[in-house]
Amino acid sequence: MFDFFKRKKNKEQEVTTEEPILNESEAPEVTAEIEEESDFVETTQAQTDYAESEDNTDVTNHTDSEDIASTDDIVNTDADSNNENIADSKDDSNMNDIADAEDNTDIDDITDTEDDELSAEEEQPVEKKGFFARLKEGLSKTRNSINDSFNALFSGFSSIDDDFYDELEETLIMADLGLDTTERIIDELKAAVKKGHIKEVEQCREVVINIIRDQMLVEDSAYDFENQKTVMLIIGVNGVGKTTSIGKLAAQYKNQGKRVMMCAADTFRAAAIDQLKTWSNRAGVEIIAQQEGSDPAAVTFDAVKAAAARDVDILLVDTAGRLHNKKNLMDELAKMKRIIEREYGDAHLETLIVLDGSTGQNALEQARQFSTVTNIDGIILTKLDGTAKGGIAIAIQSELNVPVKYIGVGEHIEDLQKFDPQSYVDALFADMDTRSDIEILIPDNENDANS
Repeated sequence: MFDFFKRKKNKEQEVTTEEPILNESEAPEVTAEIEEESDFVETTQAQTDYAESEDNTDVTNHTDSEDIASTDDIVNTDADSNNENIADSKDDSNMNDIADAEDNTDIDDITDTEDDELSAEEEQPVEKKGFFARLKEGLSKTRNSINDSFNALFSGFSSIDDDFYDELEETLIMADLGLDTTERIIDELKAAVKKGHIKEVEQCREVVINIIRDQMLVEDSAYDFENQKTVMLIIGVNGVGKTTSIGKLAAQYKNQGKRVMMCAADTFRAAAIDQLKTWSNRAGVEIIAQQEGSDPAAVTFDAVKAAAARDVDILLVDTAGRLHNKKNLMDELAKMKRIIEREYGDAHLETLIVLDGSTGQNALEQARQFSTVTNIDGIILTKLDGTAKGGIAIAIQSELNVPVKYIGVGEHIEDLQKFDPQSYVDALFADMDTRSDIEILIPDNENDANS
């Protein structure tokens, strides 16, 4: 019996000297083991020596209770510590999660706000400018140059004399109106001053503008070809914008409901065919093309046959850039014209030459030389938005008696516009006119009629 209690005491000491439980999940297992040992001790004691004195039993039971309670306190303390650590860890984790969530929310909010701002900017409709506004903006460099010269001229003289006329002549020539056109304007101004008994220099300003406007009249029938079966043969030197002008015209005619076709007869210039194909895809029109280096006359023949068979309204023919003194190229152009007239006789043939307005008097000379070797029905004047030489349109119209039918004042499709002399002169001298844009566009007699 003594050995039994000695072994029991040693076990109890082992239990009380165990290391603290570090994991909360192990606490219930230790408690269960202690309770099982306690039950085993009590059961063995009851079976072995039930007759033992109550004092010894009480002492044993008391000792067991104290030892178990002590062990429970250790376990509970460790468990509480672990629970607190877990709780703290969860709190820290929750706080971190909340902080991260708030940071992410802030970032998302900022990102969403930036996205919304970008979307708002993208969705903001681009304000489309009207014809006169685009024309006025495109001719800004020419207008500024002419206006500065005119303001200096009309404010620098107190009387109308020979010096005034000489200064005006120089100003008009510098604006690329050309010598012949300038002399004609000066002669008409002198006649108007004499006839109207004009004494004030400032009164000559409006007279000069009206004379220039009269130099640029275009017949009403100039655009009749757009309403019939037409083959438009586009000619000119390299780099003036022939292919781009064809693409813009094709897009505009397509938007008007016409059936349009392109012909890539410029088989000489590298990438000319690919450039025209790009424009045909952009405009959504058909194109007839062959390989680079092909016979331009053969390509034209195929295009004319296709246009006639498919009931095309307008066939736009791109040609290789050529100079008027290149006989072989001019002969090739004549051959193409003969094919069009022979194979598509029912269609109207409209030959337009494209000129770069930024070259000034060189553009006038090109038109003059081309007109000696081939018939020219009209002029497309491009790149007027990047030059101060927009007065060349006046010179071409006045000296060659060939109408300017289209002008380019920008890069967009709608920036290639029909040439309206009235609007052109109004836009060219807009800053000199005290009338509003609406009053400029609406003649006085219409205002009187409406009132």
